[in-house]
Amino acid sequence: MYTLISSLILFLISIFSVLLYFKSKKDRQYTLDEGTCPSCGETFKSFKDGATNTTFKVDVIKKRILKNHGCSGIIEIEYKCDSCGLKEVHNSVGQGCSL
Repeated sequence: MYTLISSLILFLISIFSVLLYFKSKKDRQYTLDEGTCPSCGETFKSFKDGATNTTFKVDVIKKRILKNHGCSGIIEIEYKCDSCGLKEVHNSVGQGCSL
């Protein structure tokens, strides 16, 4: 009986830890999509031109598509931070071809 209960507890712990891992991975990708670096916390750099009073915003996170697997496939995106040098690759679901 003790073995059954302990194995059930270990099984539940492993399931919840896997779910927590995927949730934290999605949260990290969401912050990268918003333009915020999860490592250093930089969002964007803004510069103001004094002559024309125009504010320019430069994103810190650069996105690059590594692989696009067609209309119904997964898109692999590389995120790179210019300020701290963070480089991560995440998967995203494609939007379809919309023929």
